[in-house]
Amino acid sequence: MTIGVICEYNPFHNGHIYQIQKIKEKYPDSILIICLNGLFTERGEMSVLSPKDKTTLALSYGVDLVIELPTLFGTQSADTFAEASITLLNALNVQKLIFGSETNDISYLEKLAKKQLEHDFKITKDKTAYPARLSVSLEEESKIHPNDLLGISYIKAILKQKVEMEFECMERTVGYFAEKPKDCFSSASYIREHWQEKDLKDYLPKEVYPMYEQVSMEKLFPYLKYRILTDPHLDEYLDVTEGLDYKCRKEVLLATSFEDLLQRLKSKRYTYNRLRRMLIHIFLGIKKSDAQTPITYIAILGMNDKGKNYIRQNKKKFLLPITIDKTSKIYFYERNATLLYDLVNGTNTKEFFFQNTPYISTMDKESNQK
Repeated sequence: MTIGVICEYNPFHNGHIYQIQKIKEKYPDSILIICLNGLFTERGEMSVLSPKDKTTLALSYGVDLVIELPTLFGTQSADTFAEASITLLNALNVQKLIFGSETNDISYLEKLAKKQLEHDFKITKDKTAYPARLSVSLEEESKIHPNDLLGISYIKAILKQKVEMEFECMERTVGYFAEKPKDCFSSASYIREHWQEKDLKDYLPKEVYPMYEQVSMEKLFPYLKYRILTDPHLDEYLDVTEGLDYKCRKEVLLATSFEDLLQRLKSKRYTYNRLRRMLIHIFLGIKKSDAQTPITYIAILGMNDKGKNYIRQNKKKFLLPITIDKTSKIYFYERNATLLYDLVNGTNTKEFFFQNTPYISTMDKESNQK
């Protein structure tokens, strides 16, 4: 059995270790492949761990193969994020997708996915945010939780692409927006929010502490402000719609910080995540015309011996090459994202990006199991 997981690991925590262990327990002879979003997240934030550190952690705790979800797709909405991930995992012949869920009801999520597909992805056109509009369109009384929303997008992508991939959900140890940890588990958002003032050693593997980057969107703000004020073609960037280019130019002159700019742009129609993604696209220079760039290769970030053997034995059957296409828009934006992330944060992620061979784990996985 070849199993795929789609993740961001922002940061990698005990809940992720639990997921890996449970998958390995249930499918002991499986190959576990993760499709990893790296430097900038689907919620429009900078990652607190580098792709190399995420890859190292994943391999040391039992993952066999790590591939890259390109920044071009990893910073887009849930549906695009999901479709690109499924395309990549399917190209590696993944047989089953497993994802975290708040409801842990795969039949319910599949029903909602099929219902939305039947409506050709059309949702109500009022001026409320997407998750609320989606709930209304699907005739659901309560707002759909973040991981269930992603799960619906994963299932839609599998059904839409008509790939031979099963899907299974696993109940999250704590909710995405949980205000308090539970036992040794905490949400990633809680960890990021309380990193400075709380002792979080019970919720994270010890290796994460020295890896954690003190990233801040406020560090990014001066570069973003320069781009907004000097670029006459803001409307060409992804997610800049319906006069948001004019509003950005107006409000950035008054804003004193990234958070202040976000508040000034906020309306009932756009979620904070949607606006963060838009600002990240402006910062990275991602254009609307490149949003649906075809995926032409698989970038391997790391593997252990089991993953290496899987590639050697099956690469002729893969639907995409594992040689990076340096002429593609995907590579162009990945390179830019790497260099700009380092510029803002004073990091050196480019060393890992520009290496010629994938990272191969040499750590003893058993010694890291909790």
